[in-house]
Amino acid sequence: MDFAWEDSAAAVRDLAAEVLRRESDRAGDDNDAAHEAVWKALGEAGLLSLAVREDSGGAGLGPVEVSAVLREIGRRAIRAPVLATTAFAVLPIARLGTPAQQSVLDGVDGGRILTAAFHEPSEPFPHAPRVTARTDGDAIVVSGTKTAVQHAETAHRALVSVSCDGEPAVVIADLAADGVKVSSKTNSAGVPTASVHFDETRLARRALLGERTGPDVVRELYRSILCGLCATADGALAGALDLTAEYVRNRTQFDRPLAEFQSVAGQIADVYVAARTMSVATTSACWRWGEGLDPDEDLAVASFWLADELPTAVRTCHHLHGGVGVDVTYPMHRYYSSIKDLAALAGGSAQRLEALATV
Repeated sequence: MDFAWEDSAAAVRDLAAEVLRRESDRAGDDNDAAHEAVWKALGEAGLLSLAVREDSGGAGLGPVEVSAVLREIGRRAIRAPVLATTAFAVLPIARLGTPAQQSVLDGVDGGRILTAAFHEPSEPFPHAPRVTARTDGDAIVVSGTKTAVQHAETAHRALVSVSCDGEPAVVIADLAADGVKVSSKTNSAGVPTASVHFDETRLARRALLGERTGPDVVRELYRSILCGLCATADGALAGALDLTAEYVRNRTQFDRPLAEFQSVAGQIADVYVAARTMSVATTSACWRWGEGLDPDEDLAVASFWLADELPTAVRTCHHLHGGVGVDVTYPMHRYYSSIKDLAALAGGSAQRLEALATV
């Protein structure tokens, strides 16, 4: 059995790593200029439009290649809108959108931000959304509230899961339209996150993703979102592990590197096991989905691991750093915040365990 990356995915991974390294060296790792430079450079390299169909000017690649970029984003805890744009919007529109809807993806490499609204108050990933849409002639009228919408204020369009005339569906919404209220805040990782309220918001009927309704449309959106969350978290834990391993190799106590202490070695081994499990489950889910196979079992495992095990693993990394780990000038806090927010966006461990039990 060959677990090696395919050539296209390996090339994407290496290109993304090189772009991120170059831009971080130029502008530093954790400031607004660095994140904006990364966003621009990824677009110039064509890494934001990987999933766009070839006949629409993209590379026509799939979940594995998109996940390769997101792993590198997570590895450096970048807060540019890469996850929201590529996994939450570009991938599902490219896979499900009509030819006319593909035009929403024009300009992604030029900096166009896209996102998705898929959480509702007290209910992440609802299969029967409480946000409603009803047809009214050649329009769709949307009402209800979504929470935890990333980059809502700057997004060109958002994919919104709804119940349309009683059927699950997804609409492509303009969050600047009449009847939309965006209440913004910032999550612990510094990513703009908003609650979005629709009050009889009128959209064109052709705004229905794929111009159809049904549970399969919502399921595909959720698959894309979870694959993106898991890939980003996989990279974030790998970055935290690399940082921690380097620290315990070089930090000495009683004239010995911390890595030589049995308790330290055992704890970092536990983090390594968590990281490898996350990587294998995520890679399998993305590969199966890209090959047209059912990814739900592997995706349920990966997303549960993200929500339940990764926060514990990154806390261990914090612990092994001692006081250095809580210094805001040291990068460890970025990985902790990133994984914490990704776990919450995945729905939390209880919700993911319930989802795993129903696969």
